[in-house]
Amino acid sequence: MSISTAVFLGLIVIALFYGVIVYNGLIQLKHNVAKAWANIDVLLKQRHDELPKLVEVCRQYKQFEQETLARVTEARARVASAREKHDVPALGAAEGMLRMGLGQIFAVAEAYPELKANEHFMQLQSRITALENAIADRREWYNESVNVHNVRIEQFPDLVVARLFQFLAQPLLVFASAEKADVDMKALFSA
Repeated sequence: MSISTAVFLGLIVIALFYGVIVYNGLIQLKHNVAKAWANIDVLLKQRHDELPKLVEVCRQYKQFEQETLARVTEARARVASAREKHDVPALGAAEGMLRMGLGQIFAVAEAYPELKANEHFMQLQSRITALENAIADRREWYNESVNVHNVRIEQFPDLVVARLFQFLAQPLLVFASAEKADVDMKALFSA
């Protein structure tokens, strides 16, 4: 075997080895995105299970705003639907509706001292607030995982392996403008 043949075979082996390393790295990123989504999914399911309890406690106070409860129930259904379909853009919109509805429930509850003092309401409010914070953390982790994945599949030479094995860009979880705007506390408490 000539030196040029050995060098050529050595370069092919190195290229294949590098391709395997890139491929394995892309697989790791793909699974990180899936894991990040699964973590969000678990928390959304927990919140989905808690919301009917909160709505029921509020309903027990006959004069409590039915329109606010209806909005939260509708938004909960939209979040569940988007979650089941893994529709990231629809989830962002539905999450915005749900968070606004929850904010309204907590604000309107201020007008009902007996509801605000209710032990079940306080526990549920605490639980849902903790879930909201955990979901926000997981959203950030999901978007970071998606960003790392999307950047990597666009960088040379990784993009060659990514295109060869059809690694696709993943959607970021984005929110409506209303979700990102400052909360109008005056409007919340005048409801």
